[in-house]
Amino acid sequence: MDLTKEEARKLLKQMYEIRFFEDKIMELLAQNVIDGGSHLYAGEEAVAVGSCAAIEPEDWIASTHRGHGHAIAKGGKINELMAEIFGKATGCCKGKGGSLHLADPSTRNLGATGIVGANIPVAVGAALALKKDKSRNVVLCFFGDGAINQGVFHESMNMAAIWKLPVVFICENNLYGMSGAVSRVTTTNDLYTRSCAYGIPGEAVDGMDVLAVRDSVRRAVERARNGEGPTLIECKTYRYYGHSRSDPRVYRTREEEKEWQAKDPILRFRGKVISDGILTESECDGIQAEAKQEVEDAVRFAMNSPWPKPEEVTQDLFA
Repeated sequence: MDLTKEEARKLLKQMYEIRFFEDKIMELLAQNVIDGGSHLYAGEEAVAVGSCAAIEPEDWIASTHRGHGHAIAKGGKINELMAEIFGKATGCCKGKGGSLHLADPSTRNLGATGIVGANIPVAVGAALALKKDKSRNVVLCFFGDGAINQGVFHESMNMAAIWKLPVVFICENNLYGMSGAVSRVTTTNDLYTRSCAYGIPGEAVDGMDVLAVRDSVRRAVERARNGEGPTLIECKTYRYYGHSRSDPRVYRTREEEKEWQAKDPILRFRGKVISDGILTESECDGIQAEAKQEVEDAVRFAMNSPWPKPEEVTQDLFA
């Protein structure tokens, strides 16, 4: 396996951080400790972690409404991310963005958006700026299967292709939009094949395998850095929770859920690094406990943090 001990530790810890973070958010929502919309990433950890492992800290990402995992994988501080969801002044957006609009310029995270597909042209604009500046940096653009039928997806793909922009389009295909299956809204379940319309490479990858995602994104990033333009990568994955807090998931069977949970990305990777002798069972247990404690500490940090001051409501607004 092309993996050092330190790399294995980082990948496993980030996936655990995302899983515990999302489980805790669901718990807090159920207790009405936090309010508002929150779309959870549990089950899809391998996509964010594998993708961000393929880029450098100076590279950029554009996120989605299901963006907690992207923010953590890009190096966001757990305390600040949790405080932001609480709406506290210590959050990465000073409590003004919340779950749906997480942004973190310090880690080059261009931010999430509550509008399906709205981050795609943002990523293309950032990639255009990088090209004009003759930068070697790239942009990873995450979006779900529902966004692939939006008009801005096609416009953005076309522009990125003709100008050979340094952007990697990553479609997180978790099989369902808010309540409809992909098979009901597209004529193919292989969404990556849409790349051929724009003359760019397209590839499908097992989105429950963090190393498969990392390797696929690495190849696409190398193309982008070399001036060869964008790539469309479809990561086939699965969200464990509903679309949002109010979703009872009546559109899919519990048998299907169990089938996908048997492919759990964390357990698969953990088992692999143990069997290959990269990490021991005890070391993995330690990483798991460390990640869980960080999330618990983040909750305490958020709960003890101050609310934004009312007189600051008009600050940080741009028009």
